[in-house]
Amino acid sequence: MFTKEQIYQAVWEGDYLLDDSNIMAFIRKLRKKIEPNPDAPEYIRTIWGIGYTFNDRL
Repeated sequence: MFTKEQIYQAVWEGDYLLDDSNIMAFIRKLRKKIEPNPDAPEYIRTIWGIGYTFNDRL
């Protein structure tokens, strides 16, 4: 599991400014590329209020 802050710092290498819109857009683009149905994601799962996890057990 990765928190939003961890994702932000890994991608943009800056201080996390509680700006979830960049992270959500980034995750949306990843889902469009790897998910069979991005509206019902199987691989990149949202952990509400925390961040995201990757499900590799499909």
